[in-house]
Amino acid sequence: MTTKANFPVAAGSIVVPYGHVIGNEKWRGSEIAQRLQGKIRLIFEDGLGLVDFHLSNRTCILYISEADLVAGDEFKRKLVRFRNASSLGGIVIVEKTQISNQYFLAVQKLVVLELGMVLLPVTNQGEASQLITQLVSFVREQSKDLNSNPFLRKQCSQLAEPSLFRTVQQIPGVGKTKALLLLQQFGSIHRLCNASVKELELVVGQTLAQQIHSFLCS
Repeated sequence: MTTKANFPVAAGSIVVPYGHVIGNEKWRGSEIAQRLQGKIRLIFEDGLGLVDFHLSNRTCILYISEADLVAGDEFKRKLVRFRNASSLGGIVIVEKTQISNQYFLAVQKLVVLELGMVLLPVTNQGEASQLITQLVSFVREQSKDLNSNPFLRKQCSQLAEPSLFRTVQQIPGVGKTKALLLLQQFGSIHRLCNASVKELELVVGQTLAQQIHSFLCS
């Protein structure tokens, strides 16, 4: 279902009802919008600025298409402006195709290591719509868990920099467990980037240490 409604858009925040996604007006009629219909409630607004889709009051999506990657560096300036101007949690969806694959590693480093944002690759808008649907469900379930479980609320509050934890998870081969071990050992992205292979091996083993070192230093 796609409708038009007036929602407050001010001071970098927006009110998003549960189960809804608020999309930038420029996506009206797109393949993503058409595929989302019937799966979630999609509302279009023309005041979202750099944001393409708002999933919740604190989480939003910035979409980088194959054409954006090939066209030049404007998408990089968009991401940097968003990070500098907003306190919202940004998820970057990037079209990784045969044509754009050559640019992906540079985008990954910018998004994950320099900007500390979550990066999710897709091959097309159809796959992106499936991902957005899954993210909406995840955000809704996560909110329910936090509201009903005081232990999870306490655990979340003790994680001073959740964006840092998410950033480390985005390094190829590193999941939640390895990210936690790396942060416990090194404490920051800067120290992690300057760690030697031998130092990394003590935490994650030889094979993954080589992968992490190659990714951070290439």
